[in-house]
Amino acid sequence: MSKQSKLPKKAYEAELLRLQGELVAMQEWVRATGARVVVVFEGRDAAGKGGAIKRVTEYLNPRVARIAALPAPSERERGQWYFQRYIQHLPAAGEIVLFDRSWYNRAGVERVMGFCTQDEYHRFLHQCPIFERMLVEDGILLHKYWFSVSDTEQERRFRSRRDDPLRRWKLSPMDLESITRWEDYSRAKDEMFVHTDIPEARWNVVESEDKRRARINMIAHLLSVIPYHHMPAPALEFPERPPSRGYERPPRDEQHYVPDHAADLTV
Repeated sequence: MSKQSKLPKKAYEAELLRLQGELVAMQEWVRATGARVVVVFEGRDAAGKGGAIKRVTEYLNPRVARIAALPAPSERERGQWYFQRYIQHLPAAGEIVLFDRSWYNRAGVERVMGFCTQDEYHRFLHQCPIFERMLVEDGILLHKYWFSVSDTEQERRFRSRRDDPLRRWKLSPMDLESITRWEDYSRAKDEMFVHTDIPEARWNVVESEDKRRARINMIAHLLSVIPYHHMPAPALEFPERPPSRGYERPPRDEQHYVPDHAADLTV
């Protein structure tokens, strides 16, 4: 992986804000036209998927754009068709769904860690392109992003999480296991691409050594492949406040207020 120069913070923040404005415009187009958008975020642990998703959704309406981050399957879900529990999270008309990891768990962590059988794994590689073609044929706009990070940068991020009390929860034993299984994950990713990088739903690789650059590049690309246009904003006129009809607020001392903790900060 080629070394990426770090995008200056000022340039990053200015362009991110511009792109987020376009994401809002794209959202309004999705809502107005009834489009259905699915964005899949995949990649190694600590590759920057979560940060990118956070920036995509920061100014979007959660009723239109929602994140699907599924936990480990329940006992009942393990007895279902593999794709079944993902189908219920697909968007209806006028919705955007961002999968923070997706059905590709079977081709990655389940394959490497032995959480699925060989038959289940090979069945997935056969069925996944069929499943995604069905989504696209039905009109869903499906876009898949693979966040690529080097082994040294991944380990640096793991160590940073370990040393930060606010982010330590993001570091799991499974993450640390991925350090010793780097090549296994590489082989699994390569085979996954061979079977699932189809013309109807290509894999888009995001170089993510620099998180700022990765976020900008990913969002700009997504906007370039969604055929949206700016919708006319509805005219909003504020009504005049009607005259009072005698309402009196109850005494403040009858209500329970939270303590003014902020006042201590100004002393």
